Amino acid sequence: MSNPVKTALETLCTVVVMVSGFILLKSGSMSQIPTTLFAIVWGTASVLLMFYSLNQIAQLFPSKGYNKIIPYIFIGPAILIMGWYLLIPTFRSLYLSFLNKNSTSFVGWDNYKYIFTDRTMIISLRNTVLWLVCGTFFSVLMGLIAAVLAERSYIERLGKTLIFLPMAISLVGAGVIFKFIYAYKPAGAEQIGLLNAIVTSLGGQPHNWLGTKPANNLFLIAIFIWLQTGFALVVLSAALKAVPDDMIEAARIDGAGEFRILVQIIIPNIRASLISVSTTILLAALKCFDIVYSMTNGLFGTEVLASQQYKQMFKFLNYGRGSSIAILILIGVSPVIYYNLKEFSKQEVF
Repeated sequence: MSNPVKTALETLCTVVVMVSGFILLKSGSMSQIPTTLFAIVWGTASVLLMFYSLNQIAQLFPSKGYNKIIPYIFIGPAILIMGWYLLIPTFRSLYLSFLNKNSTSFVGWDNYKYIFTDRTMIISLRNTVLWLVCGTFFSVLMGLIAAVLAERSYIERLGKTLIFLPMAISLVGAGVIFKFIYAYKPAGAEQIGLLNAIVTSLGGQPHNWLGTKPANNLFLIAIFIWLQTGFALVVLSAALKAVPDDMIEAARIDGAGEFRILVQIIIPNIRASLISVSTTILLAALKCFDIVYSMTNGLFGTEVLASQQYKQMFKFLNYGRGSSIAILILIGVSPVIYYNLKEFSKQEVF
């Protein structure tokens, strides 16, 4: 057990260091480079001193109490920080969603009624559902197909690397790349877009891929699938390697075809990984904003909930409507997160 007096002094010193450093940074009395260097040193030292002091306090208790307290000491600061940056903004957004544009008066459910009655918002809801269904299904399907084929290929590593490479590209970067692929010029002009260049070289007419509703949404979702297939491939490929080879060989001996083996043996064995990949991609599709913003800015009927939330908050400065859309997205995300946590809790690691 620690010395109570020594522990109290060490804790006091830790508090003094943390508070004085915060006050100094808040005052802005130093120039940019010294402020950055001081913030790094002070922040690191404060975290180390905080955990050290909390550990010393825990050692004041008997060993049985110490063993119960110490896990909370190490996860406590992380929970407090997550609460500060996630829970407080969530409750504040919920509060703002019941106020008017300038957050000066209470309007009740008007902002939520707007979501389900305004034509643009209905289009956004429809497109979001399309992103969720098509984006998730085809990303997982393409990832599973690529993982199964890669397992039987002589160039497994090269193939997986090429499919996974798009994951290194940001969503905005992917949007810029595909903007050149989908680029459109009137008939007779030189086509700089890859798709229209191919079409015109075959004798066809150039097509405005991003300006034609509702197919333009599918062209945007194709970018998302291109990016997420690599993620699905990596996770599902690792899961496939855990499927017992003798089980597959036994099925082949019994006369089962490859498709039947896939459906009745492989997929049931990798069910947990399929659920994990699907829910992760589903969340990404629900919150996807970058591709729409960088490609069409929501024009030509391509609005989604995330793009509308951004426009209401930062373009139209309507904090009530923007907050209500954010809460709607949160409601959509919550069941998926709950299901994920429920599935993870069944695993041995938990």
